[in-house]
Amino acid sequence: MLASLPESDRKAVLNSLSNGECTSLLYDWWFWRHDYQRPPDGDWRVWLQLGGRGSGKTRAGAEELRRQVEECGRRYVHLIGPTAADVRDVMVEGESGILAVSPPWNRPLYEPSKRRLTWPNGAHALLFSADEPERLRGPQCEWIWADEPCAWRYVQQAWDMLMFGLRLGDDPRCIVTTTPKSLPWLKDLIAQATTVTTRSTTYDNRANLAPAFFDDIVARYEGSQLGRQELLAHILEDIEDALWQRAWIEKNRVNHGDAREYKRIVVGVDPAGTHKPGSAETGIIVGGLGLDNHSYIIDDLSCRVSPSEWAYRVVEGYERYSASYVAAEVNMGWELVKANLHTIEPTLPVREVRATRGKRLRAEPVVTLYEQGRVHHVGTFGDLEDQMCTWVPGESDVSPDRVDALVHTVTDLALSTKRRGYHLGVA
Repeated sequence: MLASLPESDRKAVLNSLSNGECTSLLYDWWFWRHDYQRPPDGDWRVWLQLGGRGSGKTRAGAEELRRQVEECGRRYVHLIGPTAADVRDVMVEGESGILAVSPPWNRPLYEPSKRRLTWPNGAHALLFSADEPERLRGPQCEWIWADEPCAWRYVQQAWDMLMFGLRLGDDPRCIVTTTPKSLPWLKDLIAQATTVTTRSTTYDNRANLAPAFFDDIVARYEGSQLGRQELLAHILEDIEDALWQRAWIEKNRVNHGDAREYKRIVVGVDPAGTHKPGSAETGIIVGGLGLDNHSYIIDDLSCRVSPSEWAYRVVEGYERYSASYVAAEVNMGWELVKANLHTIEPTLPVREVRATRGKRLRAEPVVTLYEQGRVHHVGTFGDLEDQMCTWVPGESDVSPDRVDALVHTVTDLALSTKRRGYHLGVA
């Protein structure tokens, strides 16, 4: 009714409200929400919200959790995100997170050390990282908010453990908020009879996003394959001219929990020249050569940060995985790259990689290994796999920095570099 009034009448109505009524209205989610953020009717077990970047998924998840605690009597809740930092920075403390949407009279107590939120009525939420699926064994709940599972490294394992704990109350349910990726797990979830799927795009929430975001970022990806996924929330299938196929990756994926020994471990790096919002990323891929002479992709640490920050990430990956050395592309300047890494760790062994042929020619031998089933992803690396399966040499505008680092890593592990368009040296 209020929205249908002329602007002058709307202002008159709002000016007539008391301070208490204004505060109440400010926290009235049913007044502010978009239609697509409204919980679906019917008997469902999982509400799957597929949305583009900035479409309001996180706000909807936080507000629905708040409603379940305040109005529906839920007392045992689980929150899970891609990492512990994501749960803290996005789901709890973020601009659209639980603390931000909670009214002063019903704000939960956040205890980071205990990974717990506690509301005044006694309801509590335990916080979990999808990076640690085994921690989900044992705890049980009646409501779950799972954020960005398409970015979970061990999505199937974490989801299975999560569902085993959804066993309290008369009607346990789960809300999932995510930008989609072409994962078998997601397609299976959509196909289940107890799942209700709603969709939203970045454009649906334009009024609440910065104009510069649309001018710079959205304009860059609009109309592209990646834009269809990240902005329009489409589930991408294989692109005809892309070098990799998702079926190869999925067929050869291995469980992160399987015990495995490596002959050596390498951190491949493709440094970026700048770290501005629209610039390329620094690709950082950790891989190991197994006893079977197959290559295993262990981690993706790629990022868009300053040179000192990506150097810290490289050193962290080197130390965490007990790598043999770092293989860094130095076409932009060997001395600069070496000095950047050695500033963080003077004794870090760095192998110089000079790419002397085009990206397609360098990638094709690695693509062949994937097709032969000789490269395995240890878990799921959504951003890397998206880039692999959407990058079309000579056509894609976005620089495939993760792919470049992947090619460096696998080439170093499994291929004869003398005949693959590379020159290597060690410092």
